[in-house]
Amino acid sequence: MNMQNIINKAEVLVEALPFIQKFRNSVMVVKFGGSAMEDPETVRRTMCDIVMLEAIGIRPVVVHGGGKAISAELKRQDIPVKFVNGLRFTCDRTIKIVDDVLHNSVNKNLVELGKAAGGNVCGISGKQVLKAKKTLSYDPATGKGEDVGFVGEVTGVNPTPILEAIERNLIPIVTPLGSGLDGNIYNINADTAACKIASALHARKLVFMSDVPGILADCNDESSLIGTIRTDEIEGLIQQGILSGGMLPKIAGCVAALDAGINKVHMIDGRLTHSLLLEIFTTSGVGTQIVRPDSVM
Repeated sequence: MNMQNIINKAEVLVEALPFIQKFRNSVMVVKFGGSAMEDPETVRRTMCDIVMLEAIGIRPVVVHGGGKAISAELKRQDIPVKFVNGLRFTCDRTIKIVDDVLHNSVNKNLVELGKAAGGNVCGISGKQVLKAKKTLSYDPATGKGEDVGFVGEVTGVNPTPILEAIERNLIPIVTPLGSGLDGNIYNINADTAACKIASALHARKLVFMSDVPGILADCNDESSLIGTIRTDEIEGLIQQGILSGGMLPKIAGCVAALDAGINKVHMIDGRLTHSLLLEIFTTSGVGTQIVRPDSVM
């Protein structure tokens, strides 16, 4: 047995100690999505890391995506997949499949993996948490809105089911679905769902785990990772083209979450082994953190 390896492991724990003390009892919302959810080992490892967060006193809440699994089931049932200005068109057949896949496949799998790692985990349908109404998909060139079926925007959040789970020392795993006053179920963008839930819970941190390292100054060069972005720098990054396309609504949600009192938002690569722990419990981190202009680093 190599004594230096053992000492190195102890030093890692010592480095993590002040962060553990700082974030103990804090609510931390983790949005898990993208192709990072396609690799079973990555998903298993991520759930182990989330269980570890709970074990050391942090209160993690997971909001997950499931686009690939939904597309696979739609293909299996020979239902065409159609996108309108980046939003999945969701007909009455599709929303039933979305509900079924998210709850009985994706959410159930994450709960089982969390329990296998020794965690106390429970699944929560976003229909209990997110209030929604029908939305349109707007063409950025013309500003014209187009119908996308049962796709919704969040109009309110009922955090009670999540808070009750946390009080029972459970890790809530939440689906990105909403319920409307019209009685319909709506498909909610998982990034948006995570931002809204984090704001309602007054979470200490919001972490996006996807399939990109964070925000890059050059999208073709992963070494150009930007470690920290202050919200007053965002407009300049948009003008430079560093922030564009699908990143814009996510950034807007991050800014809204920060304005609602969240301390920091992190964007990390879920495919990187233990990226969640490395981002939270090390000084350097591994992704991009977004903070308010007055944030003390």
